[in-house]
Amino acid sequence: MQVSKTPIDGLLIIEPKVFADPRGMFYEVYSESKYKEHGIPRFVQDNHSVSKKGVLRGLHYQVNSGQDKLVRVTQGEVFDVAVDIRKQSPTYGKWWGLSLSETNNLQLYIPVGFAHGFCVLSESAEVLYKCSDYYSPEDERGILWDDPDLAIDWPIKDPILSKKDAVYPLFSDL
Repeated sequence: MQVSKTPIDGLLIIEPKVFADPRGMFYEVYSESKYKEHGIPRFVQDNHSVSKKGVLRGLHYQVNSGQDKLVRVTQGEVFDVAVDIRKQSPTYGKWWGLSLSETNNLQLYIPVGFAHGFCVLSESAEVLYKCSDYYSPEDERGILWDDPDLAIDWPIKDPILSKKDAVYPLFSDL
């Protein structure tokens, strides 16, 4: 596997070594020892999201019991975004995004201290992500997806949102 840094410290792109032949393909999705070499922690929970084209989920994070996440797409394509909400970080309030798809097999590692979201570009998409801590409803928070201060360049203009995602506060209100 190849691990690449992004413009925001802590965010990592993981590109697995894919073995393809006329039968199909194979790759190792996760190996604790290999990921640990890159400072990626152990995970305790796996989540699976299925969404249709135009759905935008996010921007989500947890306080107190934050979660490191390892995100990948097994079907379809999404534009995946992480926003740095670490107040002492030189990139506080900056975002970074990339396309994750069933064809590029990329994974995005998002450490604690980031808000996370994605929008679906294909007819549907299945997103799987590992979390380093359990979901805690009382610690769940979010930021409004189209916050003008963040100016995220989402590739869709009128997303399908949950009621909760549509009314999250602005970044400046954190």
